[in-house]
Amino acid sequence: MTTREVEHEITIAAPAEAVYRLLADVENWPRIFPPTIFADRLEGGETEERIRIWATANGEAKNWTSRRTLEPRGLVITFRQEVSAPPVAAMGGTWIIEPAGESAARVRLLHDYRAVDDDPAGLAWIDEAVDRNSRTELASLKTNVEFAHAAREITFSFEDTVRIDGSAKDVYDFINDAHLWSERLPHVASVRCEEEYPGLQTLEMDTRAKDGSTHTTKSYRVCFPHRKIAYKQVTLPALMNLHTGYWTFTEDADGVSASSQHTVVLNTDNITRILGPDAGIPEARAYVQSALSTNSRATLGHAKDYAEARRNHAD
Repeated sequence: MTTREVEHEITIAAPAEAVYRLLADVENWPRIFPPTIFADRLEGGETEERIRIWATANGEAKNWTSRRTLEPRGLVITFRQEVSAPPVAAMGGTWIIEPAGESAARVRLLHDYRAVDDDPAGLAWIDEAVDRNSRTELASLKTNVEFAHAAREITFSFEDTVRIDGSAKDVYDFINDAHLWSERLPHVASVRCEEEYPGLQTLEMDTRAKDGSTHTTKSYRVCFPHRKIAYKQVTLPALMNLHTGYWTFTEDADGVSASSQHTVVLNTDNITRILGPDAGIPEARAYVQSALSTNSRATLGHAKDYAEARRNHAD
């Protein structure tokens, strides 16, 4: 079997310990790395953990489970995929963070991998994906660490929640069945939803704004029946540089709490063009939150009607 070994590196204007902390917390990866859709810590302690990652590679959505060893003293993180997605037969590697002065770090990202059946075409596909994603990950890491202070001002999260007298399954089904949204949701003009792998969706929508205009968005969604749907929007409106979120469904004796959570990084370059010369970050934040909340609350309201009608019909 042919094993390929490659290395990528970048220098970041931030202390090595800060870079390590950012890499060690996989829950932030969808915000840090463009290819990552969702990352989940399945189990583990301080130095060993098992994680599952959903990410795009060469435009295709993939997911895999990895084990990681964390060495905070040495600033080293090693990883090995438990079950790889074809054409990858095996994949592993190491993050090595080295101090380069008091306020800079050299980050080295090592990969080793094999293709299924040693297929040359498969190996070429992996070569391209690893090279593209490694360069993207390192550039994003550099950007996010170096501009962490500025990003705090333009990064925000919020959540809308409704109580529903129904079952978590019915509410989940309404949100999961996005291919029906153009029939069920007035603000959705058209929708294209594909599920190439169970629980991993590609969702494209044309959505109507308050002023009657429509805009197209594309998201990848990771679905966990009947409790959570996480997503990352990859085609973004002009005022956003990043938009991730999740729907959650928590059932109790009295019904369901259904929530829509959003995390946004504003695109400050477009604020005055979109909102006028006097607009700033507060106005852009309010505008984006209002637009997203309006759609979320509308969707949750229709999900509530759907689930409560099904419960009443069953009764």
